[in-house]
Amino acid sequence: MKHYDVVIAGGAMAGASLAIALDVLSRHSLRIAVVEAVMPEFDTHPGYDARSIALSYGTTRLLDNIGMWSALRDVATPINDIHVSDRGHAGMVRISSQEQAVDALGYVVELADVGEVFHHKLQQLANVDLYCPASVKQIERSVDHATIELDNGECLQASLLVAADGAISHCCQLVKLGRSDYDFEQTAIIANITTSEPHYNQAFERFTEHGPVALLPMSQGRSSLVWCVPPEQQQVIMDLSDEEFLAKLQQAFGWRLGALTQTGKRSCYPLLLRQSNSLVSHRFAVIGNAAQTLHPIAGQGFNLGIRDVMTLAEEIVSGHQQGNDIGLPEVLGRYRDRRMPDRQNTIMMTTGLVNLFANDNPLLTAGRNVGLATMNLSNTLKAPLLRRAMGQVER
Repeated sequence: MKHYDVVIAGGAMAGASLAIALDVLSRHSLRIAVVEAVMPEFDTHPGYDARSIALSYGTTRLLDNIGMWSALRDVATPINDIHVSDRGHAGMVRISSQEQAVDALGYVVELADVGEVFHHKLQQLANVDLYCPASVKQIERSVDHATIELDNGECLQASLLVAADGAISHCCQLVKLGRSDYDFEQTAIIANITTSEPHYNQAFERFTEHGPVALLPMSQGRSSLVWCVPPEQQQVIMDLSDEEFLAKLQQAFGWRLGALTQTGKRSCYPLLLRQSNSLVSHRFAVIGNAAQTLHPIAGQGFNLGIRDVMTLAEEIVSGHQQGNDIGLPEVLGRYRDRRMPDRQNTIMMTTGLVNLFANDNPLLTAGRNVGLATMNLSNTLKAPLLRRAMGQVER
C-alpha cells in the first residue's frame, strides 16, 4: 500500500490545480496522488467544437502564484469589454478593462488546451503520482488515516482525501456527505458560433424573458455560446437544422456582432444549483464542482472553485509546516470557515441574477432596466458586483 499526505480524486482543472498548488506552496515537501478516471487524448483536439470556460482576472492572479498562468496565457483569449443588456429594453451596462486599469477583465480558455497544459505539468512533478485511468472504488476512514481503494485494485493510504470529482461526486456519496439541489428550470445550450463581424474581444450577456444568452470571445474569431432556455424548448432547439438554429439565436441575441454565420456541434445540460452539505468531514475535504455547481449566468463556477483550491492548499501547507495532522478539524475547519462567506455570497449573487433577469414580470422588468441604466452611470453602484465577477474578493 502506498502512503501519501494527500490523495486527490479528480484530475481535471480543480484537482490538477490543487496538486500543483500543494507542491509549489510546500516547496515539494508533500507526497501527493491524483486519481483521474479519463485518460486525455491530446491527438484528438475537438477543434472548432472545443468547450471553453471563462477565467476571471482574480483567477489568473491565483494561477500566476503557482506558476501556471504563463503557460495558460498563450492559449487564452482576453475579454477586454463586457456588454450587458436586456432584450427589448434600454437598460445596459458596459464594462471595459481600460476603465478598470487591468490588462483584461478575464480570459476564455478551451478545456482541451488547459487539460494538456495541466496534465503535462503533473507528469513533471516528482512528488505527485498520477493514477490514470483509475477511479475511487471504496473509502475507509480510521482515526489516523484514510484508505482509498481504486477500481484497478490498487490501495492508497493518506492523511487527507480531497474530492474534486465533479458535480455528482462519487467520493461524497461514498462518505455519505449529502448535497442539496435547486432546479432553475432552465437548460443551457452550448455551441461555438462564428459571426460576420469580429468580436474585438468583447463578451456579451443578453437577458431574455427565458434566461440569459452569453457570447464569450474565443480564438479564430469564434464566440462561445451559453443560451439558457426553458426545458420544454430544449429538444425543439436541439432538433433544428444549423440554419434554423442560427436564425432563432439571432432573434434572441440581436445583431451586435452582425449575422451569425456558422455554428459548431450543440450540446445541452440542465441547470441546477448543487451544494454539498459540508465542505469537510473527517480526513475529507471537497473543492470545485464537487463542492458547488452554479448557474453559468456570470461565469463564476470554476472561478469560485479555484478559490476553494488555493484556500485549501494554503491551510494544508500551513498545517503541515506547523506539524499538525492535516486531516483533522484543526486544519480543515479553517478551510471551511474561510470559504463559507465567499461561497454564500457568490451563490447569492448568481441565483439572484437568475431570479431577477429570467422573469418577464413588468414591474421587475422596469426595475432591472432602471438598475442597469443607473449602474452604467455610477461606478459606486457597479463596483461591488464587478469585484465579485472579476474574482477580486476575500477568501
